[in-house]
Amino acid sequence: MAKLRIRKSNHAMNRSLGGDIGINAVLLIMGAFMFLPMLYTILQSLKPLDELWMYPPRFFVRNPTLGNFKTLFNLMSTSWVPFSRYIFNTAFVSVLGTFGNVMLSSMAAYSIAKMKFPGKNFLFQVVVYSLMFHSTVTAITNFYTMSMLRLVDTYWARIIPACATSMGLYLMKQFMDTSVPTTVLESARLDGASEIRVFWQIAMPMVKPAWLTLIVFCFKDLWNAGSSIYIYSEQFKSFNYAIQQIVTGGISRQGAGAASTVIMMMVPILVFVFTQSNIIETMSTSGMKD
Repeated sequence: MAKLRIRKSNHAMNRSLGGDIGINAVLLIMGAFMFLPMLYTILQSLKPLDELWMYPPRFFVRNPTLGNFKTLFNLMSTSWVPFSRYIFNTAFVSVLGTFGNVMLSSMAAYSIAKMKFPGKNFLFQVVVYSLMFHSTVTAITNFYTMSMLRLVDTYWARIIPACATSMGLYLMKQFMDTSVPTTVLESARLDGASEIRVFWQIAMPMVKPAWLTLIVFCFKDLWNAGSSIYIYSEQFKSFNYAIQQIVTGGISRQGAGAASTVIMMMVPILVFVFTQSNIIETMSTSGMKD
């Protein structure tokens, strides 16, 4: 039988200089195109009222001013509930809701993906089917549940529903299926590690990009949440709700509304900036096969 001849070469396959320039140029154009909405929002906040209502609208600002931000802060200072309370409400709910979502989604996903128990496949199918239902569909059921638990008009009425989301569980389960080798977990159990230690010190670091991505999306949704059907008292309402009430006061407050949009989008952007290097980080492989 003839043997296959394998040609060895010391030359690595690399793209040409022209290919690198072309790829970078395309990425630069796409990045600039994606940045345009953010840039337009910032420019809108710097426009005086006469430019905001100019027709046809102009993209760039002619006479930039910080008057919109000054107007917004003046309106905030006239609120009978301190604006620091609105900010605290939003930050408190966003942090606790995000933490609870990541922890519960990760533990449930670990159980379904890496543990054996009767009915786990059926349970996961129920989770997948629940992705088809919008939160509006389940609003009445959730309100009835919160009412029975006597949690309406409290922080927990917003935190508890945020802790249990089908999307978070589905995302973590898929990552654990593909990124956490079962042999590594079994080796740790044979060495005497408890199930909690296996989960926390082995499984969670391996799916770090997944739960960091979940943090970004969950925090963004909670931070931008407006009015809630569970909250009636003014002292429990969100920062976004308070700003919406300010900017609906008439045409003269549209500049303050543009400024508030910039403030609202800055916090989620900062959260993404601090975590994006970890989100895109390539997970190391263990070199083991199931």
